[in-house]
Amino acid sequence: MKLLIKNGQIIDGKAGIEKISDILIDDGIIAEIEEDIDSSGCEIIEAKGMYVVPGLVDAHCHLRAPGFEYKEDIESGTRSAAKGGFTSIACMPNTNPVLDNEAMIMYILNKAKTDGIVNVYPIGAVSKGLKGEELSEIGELKFAGAVALSDDGRPVNNSSLMKKAMQYASMFDITIISHCEDLELVDEGLMNEGYYSSILGLKGNPAPAEEVMIARDLILAEYTRASVHIAHVSTELGVDLIRNAKRRGVNVTAETCPHYFSLTDKACEGFNTNAKVNPPLRTEKDVAAIIEGLKDGTIDIISTDHAPHHFDEKNVEFKLAANGMVGFETAFPLAVTNLVKPGHLTVEELVKKMCLNPSKMLGLNKGTIEAGKVADILIFDINEQYTVDISTFESKSKNSPFNGFKLYGQPQYTIVGGNPIVREKVLL
Repeated sequence: MKLLIKNGQIIDGKAGIEKISDILIDDGIIAEIEEDIDSSGCEIIEAKGMYVVPGLVDAHCHLRAPGFEYKEDIESGTRSAAKGGFTSIACMPNTNPVLDNEAMIMYILNKAKTDGIVNVYPIGAVSKGLKGEELSEIGELKFAGAVALSDDGRPVNNSSLMKKAMQYASMFDITIISHCEDLELVDEGLMNEGYYSSILGLKGNPAPAEEVMIARDLILAEYTRASVHIAHVSTELGVDLIRNAKRRGVNVTAETCPHYFSLTDKACEGFNTNAKVNPPLRTEKDVAAIIEGLKDGTIDIISTDHAPHHFDEKNVEFKLAANGMVGFETAFPLAVTNLVKPGHLTVEELVKKMCLNPSKMLGLNKGTIEAGKVADILIFDINEQYTVDISTFESKSKNSPFNGFKLYGQPQYTIVGGNPIVREKVLL
């Protein structure tokens, strides 16, 4: 089947394309990018007035399978991802069993082939069982198909183990994604330590609990010369630590998530458990620093940290509620609304942070629109506003604080391997 995308504003950071043109897709491959391509024998998508960009790549999400399929599974998770414009996603290993061996990596890859509708890439565990006591077989995980290593959901508390993990990961040319959290400093804190934790009477989780571990892992990365990626950065000092490390030549990349530039800890007012995440939502100063870090390149990637939870796990007292929010279906619109529309980032810069940069960090051949490449494409209208309605989410879980928000940039078409799986905002 030939598919022709006509008259779209094509943006591609790697190829340096920024023009109104047509894209011809033949048998799932981008065959031609030119003006006025002959449409004979083609299915046509009219993209006039819309942006045509690479399919989004999420370097950090939770699909909950195996073991927690009541929250999410690969079918529902990939449907949710597609609805949000993502064509490739990398899932974290905090499942049951943990993704800490070849068999579990192969399970995800095989399950994704049968149940998934976007590309799924597993991330292997740094330590066996996520216990932080013994390294996983890093080479085995890499050769089985793991695209990165992480104990996300828990930090690697043992500094010696983290140093060894970096050294082994460097040998196998695979990146460690670090969940930076000093559990002793967290001390069972429930939200950001500050004004709102005080007025709500909730125990606070101080910013240094994140920053101390960022500093440790930057020091270890500089010492071992290994590649480290700092996950879900949320604080002003955290951004500054990473900025300074980059200036020194440390091999570090960093990500943040849409909720860290869209919300503050004020969102927890009324004991709103859908705003309970880890690391917690911070202050206006932190939000401003996150945006500045995105603008100056300190923060390379915007990931979702899609973390689905069943209604019953959020509909409880704040102390008992699970951490996390779903993110696939709001991530891109939040970025368009809060970063592009105010002028903090251009569309091209946003595309790099949500397509090209995560692809490079994970070692994937994704995130670009070029002739000869697989046709993974997102088409969106930057000027059409819509209202978030969590009841329409494809995810099994609806734990989002953004219900009712008015946003721009809702995906109109998501094309995976040349196949339009979202058409005119409707998942097929």
